[in-house]
Amino acid sequence: MAIPTQFIQIDEEGYVVSREAKIKDAVLGEELLENLKLHQSGTLLSTYGGTPVIVEAFDEPLIAQQILLENGQWTILCHYGVEFNFELSTLSLDEWDRFHGYTVKDKVPFVMSRKAQAGFFNMLEEFDDEAITVDGKTYEIPTYWPDKIEIEKEDFWTKSYQGNNNPGWNLGEPAEALKDMIPRLKLSRSRILVLGCGEGHDAALFAQSGHVVTAVDISPLALERAKKLYGHITDLHFVEADLFNLPRTFEKSFDIIFEHTCYCAINPSLRQDLVKIWNKMLVDGGFLMGVFFTFEKRQGPPFGGSEWELRQRLKNNYHPIFWGRWGSSIPNRQGKELFIYSKKT
Repeated sequence: MAIPTQFIQIDEEGYVVSREAKIKDAVLGEELLENLKLHQSGTLLSTYGGTPVIVEAFDEPLIAQQILLENGQWTILCHYGVEFNFELSTLSLDEWDRFHGYTVKDKVPFVMSRKAQAGFFNMLEEFDDEAITVDGKTYEIPTYWPDKIEIEKEDFWTKSYQGNNNPGWNLGEPAEALKDMIPRLKLSRSRILVLGCGEGHDAALFAQSGHVVTAVDISPLALERAKKLYGHITDLHFVEADLFNLPRTFEKSFDIIFEHTCYCAINPSLRQDLVKIWNKMLVDGGFLMGVFFTFEKRQGPPFGGSEWELRQRLKNNYHPIFWGRWGSSIPNRQGKELFIYSKKT
């Protein structure tokens, strides 16, 4: 299936948005929601007015406004009067205590609104943090993000680079969004930290643009490749370290932290700890710049994410200067990247 070239959005309330205007036409809204499908690459697709589109959802693509139960069949009711069946066995719970699930049709992800979730609780016989009971049957509710402990070890990442392996996150060049945004942002000479730098393509671009760059990776083999490619560049320094155990001399030493395929590579249960690392390493008034994945993928790495989740994690410490989806990425990342440039408050 070819990836479309036109984009449309779904906001955090579950409404379709076109050119920053909320769509009130029930026919168009119904068409888009009912035709939602996940491409094999993870890109969310649908049609709008009969035209194939890439859908950029702020949260899950479907926001359940109400939960219905009739003749033993569970249903979510979304905006525009659209209904989807779901099974209780697909439910999971995120760290903000929100229920997520999948529709029976096409396995499209949904999340319950607070109102829908309150009504859902009233339909249950019992519930706690780990299970729900209805009609005498108990369903265990797993956490939304299952941890993968092996990815916290150096050898997992080094094996990804052994031989002639080219890990999927390695583009062989800087991120498309970074190549475009560096000249547009007109950054003054800055001290920049790149965590999980891999072969160093992003770090090298910053250094070649006149910045002083420290690039960190846990894998010595990744850094060996990086030094072969870019070791000659002035003001580019490579450091082998676990990002959760950085030298104390790094604290409050950087004007900018750049994120690209690191946030998505760690266990999601550690993401808030990563935010704390950013906070510690940045000077007061420093900046977080990043290319983040925005697609549904609970098994990783890479693990998926959403704009809603990122806003929750950053809202207490960062003020967004630029926050936008990237519409000119490489084909298999089209519709799945978000560029953020935020100031530490």
